[in-house]
Amino acid sequence: MPGSMTPDVPAVESAIDDYLKDKINVNVKLNFVDWGNYQNKTNLMITSGEKFDLMYTANWLGYANSAAKGMFAPIDDLLAQYGPDIADNLAPVYLEGAKVNGKLYGLPSNKEYAATQALLVRKDLMDKYGFKAEDIKSYHDFTNWFKTIKENEPSIVPFAGIGDMESVINSQFEQINGDYFGVLSKQANDLKVINPFEDPSFTEVLQQARDWYQAGYIVKDAATTQVTRDEFMKNGKVFSFMVGSKPGIDKEKSLTTGVDLVQVDMDKPYTTTGDVTGAILAISKTSKDPARVMMFLNLLYSDKTLLNMIDWGIEGKHYVKKSDNIIDFPEGITSANVAYSAQGDQWIFGNQFNSYLFANEDPKKWDNFKAFNDAATISKALGFVFDPTPVQNEISACLNTYNQYSKGLFTGTLDLNKYLPELTKKLKANGMDKIIAEKQKQLDAWAQAQGKA
Repeated sequence: MPGSMTPDVPAVESAIDDYLKDKINVNVKLNFVDWGNYQNKTNLMITSGEKFDLMYTANWLGYANSAAKGMFAPIDDLLAQYGPDIADNLAPVYLEGAKVNGKLYGLPSNKEYAATQALLVRKDLMDKYGFKAEDIKSYHDFTNWFKTIKENEPSIVPFAGIGDMESVINSQFEQINGDYFGVLSKQANDLKVINPFEDPSFTEVLQQARDWYQAGYIVKDAATTQVTRDEFMKNGKVFSFMVGSKPGIDKEKSLTTGVDLVQVDMDKPYTTTGDVTGAILAISKTSKDPARVMMFLNLLYSDKTLLNMIDWGIEGKHYVKKSDNIIDFPEGITSANVAYSAQGDQWIFGNQFNSYLFANEDPKKWDNFKAFNDAATISKALGFVFDPTPVQNEISACLNTYNQYSKGLFTGTLDLNKYLPELTKKLKANGMDKIIAEKQKQLDAWAQAQGKA
């Protein structure tokens, strides 16, 4: 799972083992891998046949591709036999949306199944300059705020820009298979697969990134730095960054960065297959005992004690309870020095609605999540999972090309007028039109079978 190894991981493992001994008799090893290396390391683990039991994956980490290639164990039978409590704690939309070729290869986290995009800004500077969230009608309106910060706070960069403009793109387009090689328009909410690289809205986002970068509003080495946007905020280097949003994301990020943040939402909640497959726990095909792993997952979705040990550590040592569901750090402990932490990624683990809330969070957060889900516009393609097998070579070629340009374009570092046409030309040469045609073909067949055509 993604994250950094902290000193008390062994102590938490030991506590979990003691708790589970009389329940399912397993030992648990928590293997945190830095986000920056996570995809490469786990891809290598999978392709080399390394033995492990359970891993975090997602649509954008190639879940469907890996499942189609047989990298994960199919779990329908395991779920029926050893996961009786999971279905009671997981909405059917999750299980349907996570199927690949009709089979289930992973369990989505029970959390928000809709998404919006938001800018997170430092509250102290927002108050200082009288910025009002209601003044923001589109992402272009952030320019005025960035200009003020640039002119008055010389030691602070207005906008991190690291992976941020993808949030703007994702507010407008629905990915299929976790990539941009054929997408759906959220505004149209239809089943027509389009090429975003030739869409004016896509170009407009990249042009805004270029303008911001040239104005000095984006971290200068945003395209190459290994420092995350959270770390830039934690170190007092930036005024804002963008995230996929949900109720209370500002409080979550305030906790992990140690900076009081305010979220400025940019759009309304929207639910896609990608949203319900944004956090999946998959059993490796190399697991020696998949049945025992499913027993563990069954508890992870239903047993509040187990979930919170993984989320927050050991009570009294890493957190103290203020009430049944509210916790805080013990005296002298902060997010900066706590010896065990899932670094704000508690959404990865099973049933988030069983996770404790920190004292700075809204005690009605989980009720807000449910209301957020209920208010979402549902994509007409919800439940469609693309099988990439027929165009796997083209996807790999396009991905290699895309990775050469994407960070430079999305951070505004590269000249849009020169490099976007160059990228588009190479993507077409690598077979992007074939990928789009295959996505459309499969989507049309799925819609016909669902009676949505």
